[in-house]
Amino acid sequence: MTQENSVLVVGSVAYDDLEMPTGTFADVVGGAATYASISASNFAKVNLVGVVGDDFDKGFLEKLAGRGIDLAGVEHVAGGKTFHWSGRYSADLSSRETLDTQLNVFATFQPKILPAYKASPIVLLGNIHPALQLDVLNQVESPKLVVCDTMNLWIDIERATLGKVMEKVDLLVINDEEARQLSGIHNITKAAADIRKQGPKRLIIKRGEHGALYFDDAGVFFSPAFPLETVLDPTGAGDSFAGGLIGWLAKNGLSDASFRQAMIVASTMGSFCVEAIGTERLLSANKAAIAARLDAFQTMCDFGGKIPFHA
Repeated sequence: MTQENSVLVVGSVAYDDLEMPTGTFADVVGGAATYASISASNFAKVNLVGVVGDDFDKGFLEKLAGRGIDLAGVEHVAGGKTFHWSGRYSADLSSRETLDTQLNVFATFQPKILPAYKASPIVLLGNIHPALQLDVLNQVESPKLVVCDTMNLWIDIERATLGKVMEKVDLLVINDEEARQLSGIHNITKAAADIRKQGPKRLIIKRGEHGALYFDDAGVFFSPAFPLETVLDPTGAGDSFAGGLIGWLAKNGLSDASFRQAMIVASTMGSFCVEAIGTERLLSANKAAIAARLDAFQTMCDFGGKIPFHA
């Protein structure tokens, strides 16, 4: 793969401790950048920027490298420990409670964009501090598309800095709760219009099992969530969604049609993520499995073209 269809992913590489309805799982490899990079690597070359401690599994890094993910931008802090998050999910997996957050080496993370990465045409800013997102944008060279994620915390305590980020990004990816918080508007469609006035011309609002909405100048596009019989772990689903999205756009260009196709691809990659604990299913989803699920997705959504109704 050439630099022309590469993506730059900046964000967290972490360990998660998960209390799930199916059991307790310790030291599960996670992090927004991890999930996004694995997902995107099915379609494009990935340049990953993050930080880990001495305790991080070298074998897992080898798995990432084996998928064509460039790890030269992953900083290794000697004597340090990797970012560690602990959470408990509700019985129906619809909500979660943070039990503990140990930032460790992530507390002093300052993303360094290597010269070879600076020309990456697509940049994904994980939900790191908005000041760090701005720093990344100051280091890259004229990307064709900047995609940004954020979270409730930054909307609450770093609104001004986040506003500066939003003025510089092309596509914001958030969930419905964050959209309402960011706009102060409950109605999602009205909230989307308000957020797009704040900077990003394109906006995706994720709604979990209820799918995702994409807004741009042409209007609104809806991608449903793929119906699954087995849902074990929602952790990383949104990041897998974002990774699938940017990977597809890197591979197929930035036309209006590509963005709509990318929404379906993103939902497909998110659906793989939730089928197992951590990154297990996402890693095992080969190209044949992805193609089969995309076919099933298209069949599910096909209603025979324009409906022949005349007033």
